[in-house]
Amino acid sequence: MTTKKDIRKHFLEKRLNLDDATSLTLNERLLANCRQLDYGRFRLAHIFLPISEKKEVDTWPLVKWMREQQPQIAWVLSRSDMKTGEMTHHLWKTNTILVKNKFGIPEPDQGEIVQPEDIDLVFVPLLAFDRDGQRIGYGKGMYDRFLQQCSPQVRTIGLSLFEPVQKIEDTDPWDIPLQTVVTPDHIYQFK
Repeated sequence: MTTKKDIRKHFLEKRLNLDDATSLTLNERLLANCRQLDYGRFRLAHIFLPISEKKEVDTWPLVKWMREQQPQIAWVLSRSDMKTGEMTHHLWKTNTILVKNKFGIPEPDQGEIVQPEDIDLVFVPLLAFDRDGQRIGYGKGMYDRFLQQCSPQVRTIGLSLFEPVQKIEDTDPWDIPLQTVVTPDHIYQFK
């Protein structure tokens, strides 16, 4: 199991088969590790909201904690165009109306547009990652395109319920490795 296709299938099944108690425990431990990181220099953070049907990392408690502990950070959410593979980014205020798209992703109904190069922190969703910081998502390449539009100084933090695989053999030249990945058991720093 070293190709994206095999790894993607394995980890999606593994995540979907988590019972609710285990999922809750993993998310709580992941949040505890996220609290160990220093967010003091960041001002504009991009976050994904979970597709609950796919048992993605629950980012709601992270945002709640950071809004309390890091009030200097403004938040950004994306709207995805699945036909083009592009995302637009919108300032997420407490009164922003969120609507689930047809894939179950909570997105802002509208809001002030934010340019990717202005974002200095991105929490990145993933299904799996390897010991070099390469990640596997759902295979559309949307986050790779988005991260290419960000400033070279942007900080990327992947959030994973599981530990890394040894190596993803079929990475592509446009794949952007993560700088940090937080799991329930570890904080991995890659650069």
